[in-house]
Amino acid sequence: MLKNHLLRFLEFGTVKLLDYENRWTELEASDNIFATVVMAHLKTQQTRQQPQERKTWKFSLIRRLYDLGLQEQDIRNLYRFIDWVMILPKVLEAEFWEQFKQFEQERTMRYVTTGERIGYERGKQEQTQTLILRLLQKRVGELSLEVQERIQSLTLSQLEALGEALLDFTAMEDLLNWLQANQSE
Repeated sequence: MLKNHLLRFLEFGTVKLLDYENRWTELEASDNIFATVVMAHLKTQQTRQQPQERKTWKFSLIRRLYDLGLQEQDIRNLYRFIDWVMILPKVLEAEFWEQFKQFEQERTMRYVTTGERIGYERGKQEQTQTLILRLLQKRVGELSLEVQERIQSLTLSQLEALGEALLDFTAMEDLLNWLQANQSE
C-alpha cells in the first residue's frame, strides 16, 4: 500500500513543500499518505517556537493516519517519520505519550452492548464465587450448603472483599462473623 502511495506521489514531479502552505485544505482532503508527510513538514516549520502547538499537531497528524484506515505497518512507518520530524521537549513528549496511549486504548475498545456487559459481569461473578468457595474450603474446612448459598448471594464487590478478608481467617467462625457483618439480608 505504501508503494502505491509513493508511486502516486512521484507522478507529480518535483515540488517545493512550502508551496503547499496555502493548499492545506487540499492536503487534509487527500487520502494520499504523503499528504500527511507534507503536513508534518509544514507544521514542524510553523511551530518552531511553539512546542505546545507542535504537540497538538503531532497528535492530530498521527491520529489522521488511523483515520485514513491505513495498514498497521504503514502507520508505524509514518509515525516514525512524524516522531523524527516533530521533536518535542521531554516534558511535552511525556504528555504526548500519555495522550497517545489513551487514544490507542480507545481505538481498540469496541462498543459492548448491555447484554454482553451483563453476561460478562455474570461470568466474572460466577468465576469469583467458585474461586472464593475453593479458597475458603482450604482455609476453614468444608462449607455447609447454607454457607455456600450465603456466599453465592454476595455481590461481586462483596466477593472481592471476602477474597481479601479470607487471608486472615483461621476458622469457620471468622467466615461466619464476616458474613454476619458484611452480608445485607
